[in-house]
Amino acid sequence: MSDRRVGVAVLATVLTLLAACSSGATQPAASSSSSFSSGATVQPRAEQTGEAAGLPRPDHVVVVIFENEDARDVVGAAEAPYLTELASAGASFTDAHAETHPSQPNYLALFSGSTQGVDDDSCPQTLSGPTLASELLAAGHTFVGYSEGLPKAGFTGCTAGRYARKHNPWVNFADLPSSVNQPFTALPADWSALPTVSFVVPDLCNDMHDCGVAAGDRWARDHLPGYLRWATAHNSLLVVTFDEDDGSKDNHIATTIVGAGVRPGPSDQRIDHYSLLRTFTDMYGLAPIGQAGQRAPITGIWGG
Repeated sequence: MSDRRVGVAVLATVLTLLAACSSGATQPAASSSSSFSSGATVQPRAEQTGEAAGLPRPDHVVVVIFENEDARDVVGAAEAPYLTELASAGASFTDAHAETHPSQPNYLALFSGSTQGVDDDSCPQTLSGPTLASELLAAGHTFVGYSEGLPKAGFTGCTAGRYARKHNPWVNFADLPSSVNQPFTALPADWSALPTVSFVVPDLCNDMHDCGVAAGDRWARDHLPGYLRWATAHNSLLVVTFDEDDGSKDNHIATTIVGAGVRPGPSDQRIDHYSLLRTFTDMYGLAPIGQAGQRAPITGIWGG
């Protein structure tokens, strides 16, 4: 074979190889383009964002939810000396808001990232879809909601004494095990036995719904200091928030985060229930849930 024919053959072989490589390199790009063609918003998973945001991963988080008071009537109010002290000991959010009125849709927002189309306190609700509990359980963590006045574990009735199902969002999701629905009396005396995340809902008097700010403050003083002391020394957090304010358009609520690694002081970061939910899911490497995917996690308070 002449030198010229050898050169042509070599050149043809090289071009064939280059074409094959080029074709293989473009396939992933085409696939990526296709995945975005639906127009869906892709939210980053928390394992990609949580560490960058400097979020901790607490061993336990206890979230206590009170009712129907504007922030100014709680933090700094004469009727709430303990909750005012708690706000001073932790990060107190001066621009925290609920989503709507009345109560029930706000509990659903905090728990499931959506008001679920519910715009009243009607009972019962039968709902489905991802929630903080379902995502924690799927990832090997734990969740329990503790309701004061709940007659027994797994109770699904609408009312019982001072207990109201409208303040208990987890009972509405039939795909959750009944074991997540517990009376307040089931809260472990050994704090280390707490679930990864727990919600605590006082009854209709102690949550300020029926009996006012002073009653809720007394309940908080009676039940929270022991856990808070333990949490501060054991990589755990206490979150105190409200479902809504007293009915205003601004819907300004008191919210405090206190415990291990929290820098005390006021925070003017604007937050709502979705912001709290996004923070919880990011802490544990879970995908954002519902509208919480449109919120940033809470930052600027960690490292205390």
